[in-house]
Amino acid sequence: MGSLEGKVAIVTGGGTGIGKCIAKAFAEQGCNLVIAARNLDRLESAADELRKIPGAGKIIVSAVDVTNEQQVIDLFALTMREFSKLDILVNNSGAFDGGPIEKLTLEQWERVMGVNVTGPFLCTREAFKIMSPAGGGRIINIGSIAAQRPREQSIPYSTSKNAVWGLTTASALEGRPLGISVGCLHPGNVAVERRADGRSATGRDMGPEPLVSTEDMGRTALLMATLPPETNMLEAIVLPVAQTYLGRG
Repeated sequence: MGSLEGKVAIVTGGGTGIGKCIAKAFAEQGCNLVIAARNLDRLESAADELRKIPGAGKIIVSAVDVTNEQQVIDLFALTMREFSKLDILVNNSGAFDGGPIEKLTLEQWERVMGVNVTGPFLCTREAFKIMSPAGGGRIINIGSIAAQRPREQSIPYSTSKNAVWGLTTASALEGRPLGISVGCLHPGNVAVERRADGRSATGRDMGPEPLVSTEDMGRTALLMATLPPETNMLEAIVLPVAQTYLGRG
């Protein structure tokens, strides 16, 4: 029996990268999953892979733009129709952009802030509506070390991830008397699709850098998700040993 047998989780940005690996780690432990993202083809491909995992729970997909309030509301309504409960939310959908501040456009800023901040807010709000009367649940936000150690030319992304950390701590406080735990996983450099060459997609390119795998993020998210309900991992930082983080800046 898997450690998430019978549990229900929503993973946004679940069709690729970190989100897909988190969904895989959960599916391997018997979790029922709703994976959501804008690209339905990628979601369907990911779901086909997840359904082949021995012992995986039910896997459904939902094409969702997390910046669209009605689409987010519909995502949570779909989850309740299918499963009648929600145990875990992983806010993973993300947007990347940067460059010298004098060249940044308002469109770039609003796109990153919309996906990285408004999206997690909307999903967290809807999760609270379900988890509070149920007596609890767990929310895992995917932040970034950029919230603490920004790289150059990453103002939209770094600012958004600072906001994700603020959302985490404020909603953890609000969820505490309701039995809802909220934590934040801060990845360092991760070998996702957009970084196949080891170079930055979030700020000034500093050349190839050491990377950790998406599977490392999946394992860490699984650890956070399977802690006892009275225990919360408020913050986790996972990065390559060789990455310039401590002592940089």
